[in-house]
Amino acid sequence: MTNQPIFTGAATALITPLNAYGVDFEKMGKLIDWQIEKGIDALVIAGTTGEGSTLSDEEHRAVLKFSAERINGRVPMIAGTGSNDTAYAIELSRYACAVGADALLVVTPYYNKTTQNGLVAMFNAIADSVDKPLILYNIPTRTNLNIEPETYVKLAQHPNIRAIKEANGNISKIVETFALVGDKLDMYSGDDDQVVPILSMGGAGVISVLSNLLPTETSEMCKKFFRGDVKGSADMQCHYLPLINALFSETNPVPIKAAMAELGWCENYVRLPLIPMEQAHKEKLFALMRAENLI
Repeated sequence: MTNQPIFTGAATALITPLNAYGVDFEKMGKLIDWQIEKGIDALVIAGTTGEGSTLSDEEHRAVLKFSAERINGRVPMIAGTGSNDTAYAIELSRYACAVGADALLVVTPYYNKTTQNGLVAMFNAIADSVDKPLILYNIPTRTNLNIEPETYVKLAQHPNIRAIKEANGNISKIVETFALVGDKLDMYSGDDDQVVPILSMGGAGVISVLSNLLPTETSEMCKKFFRGDVKGSADMQCHYLPLINALFSETNPVPIKAAMAELGWCENYVRLPLIPMEQAHKEKLFALMRAENLI
């Protein structure tokens, strides 16, 4: 990469503390401060984990503006501004840049889908509209649409398209992507159970759900790898695997909301169609949190 990475290490895909009345900005501010104090490398605001898809437009903009002001340049802020409506994604992306976001996380279009050439046209249109770097978010389990490795070659030609959050779960495709564009696009793991495998191919870090709970440890997993302690990094990956699996035993962000609520960071509140975590899954999650002395 000729450009500096947007960040290296761990970025927290931050929850948005919600209640029946809307966003709890007091708790969100405290959570942002705590994450930074604990050494997180960057923060992703209003992404999937932040329930960006069920924030109203007014709430989404307010969360982005508040977060940019609270972060105040202490770590990079990455704004979730993707949509299956390209015009809206452009409008929200421009707003995020205007209020101080350092980069944008833009997901593949869901529901209406498109072709691979349509993906190139959409991402280029968003990238053309802003002066900040884009991280393309590939998560076919949610969108039923995969960015193919050959498509990344075309996308990498745009100077504002700088990185990938890869959550396709397919290591063979990920290796193929590194082979084709590893010197042109930074890659971040979008799955907490694949951090070290992706780092081993030259990845720049992870956009993490786990780091909501464990910001210091998730960042350290990456730092160990970058320092050359591959075994230490891999040991951490394996150690936290049961907790990671529990955090994805139901649809994200349902489990992480339950976990963070237990620690007092938010209410155990998610918006429909999501519902709070089932009791049996919650008990397993809390048992693992107790084993880590989190509760």
